[in-house]
Amino acid sequence: MTYDLYIGDRLFSSWSMRGWLMLEKFNLPYRSHMIGLYSGTMTQDMEPLAPARLVPALRLPEGTVVSESLAIAETLAERHLDAGLWPSHPAARATARWLCAEMVAGFVSLRGECPMQLLHVWQGFDPSDETLADLARIETLWDHARKVSGVEQGPLFGTYSLADVFYTPVAARIIGYGLPVSKANRTYCLDLLSDPAVRQWRAMGLTVTYDPFPYRLDLPSKPWPIRGVSTAKPASGPSINQVCPYSGKPVAEFLELDGKCWGFCNPFCRDKTIADPDAWPKFAALRATVNDS
Repeated sequence: MTYDLYIGDRLFSSWSMRGWLMLEKFNLPYRSHMIGLYSGTMTQDMEPLAPARLVPALRLPEGTVVSESLAIAETLAERHLDAGLWPSHPAARATARWLCAEMVAGFVSLRGECPMQLLHVWQGFDPSDETLADLARIETLWDHARKVSGVEQGPLFGTYSLADVFYTPVAARIIGYGLPVSKANRTYCLDLLSDPAVRQWRAMGLTVTYDPFPYRLDLPSKPWPIRGVSTAKPASGPSINQVCPYSGKPVAEFLELDGKCWGFCNPFCRDKTIADPDAWPKFAALRATVNDS
């Protein structure tokens, strides 16, 4: 039983990130398909999913198409009762649903003024009063969630849930625009963005270049705070390894890291590793094996 998930550009599509995290974080089987949000092919790419018109969209194994993030979340939760998508305690579960529903329907100023981008951190961004009000509301909801759950740090309800999924792109906006929140909530944002799955999502997004870069601001920027700038770079072979650490296929593309040459089966495997080498357990295991030998 495998789902087909249709997503947009990873660096910018906050709703796509939510759809992907629902499947990735709860170990549900899926295949990803890219929709051309910025290449001009979105309408054509979405035709087989009609009347769905936005990403993410999910095709169930039996063929039914589900659109809209909250509908996808509820569909997956009812189909996988043991996966723990919602908190197990009734009060926490009800509150988590509330937070997700308000996220979908609210924070219009924050979402409009601060489009998600995962490339860097803008410096000197001046949020409007309306966006500051959205931030205050988000902090109120997060504080309420922690009162309900009784946990002071980490996932809002103690165990990672759909509430954390829905607010991860909010965390990306807060960090990516340097928006003012409490120290505790900034830590929560950084925790969400440091999750290995989120790092992998960003690394895959960095394999694509954009000219011009969407949502560019006339402001200075500084590096993304998680992982920083990678020292890996493209290289020519031969490599230490003969098969790709991800696919097991023969290597054809190469990168240099730590003075060594590593091989991959295709440019995507190479480039996602260049973007964040430490985000990929299979590559980390290969490096450890070589370094220990």
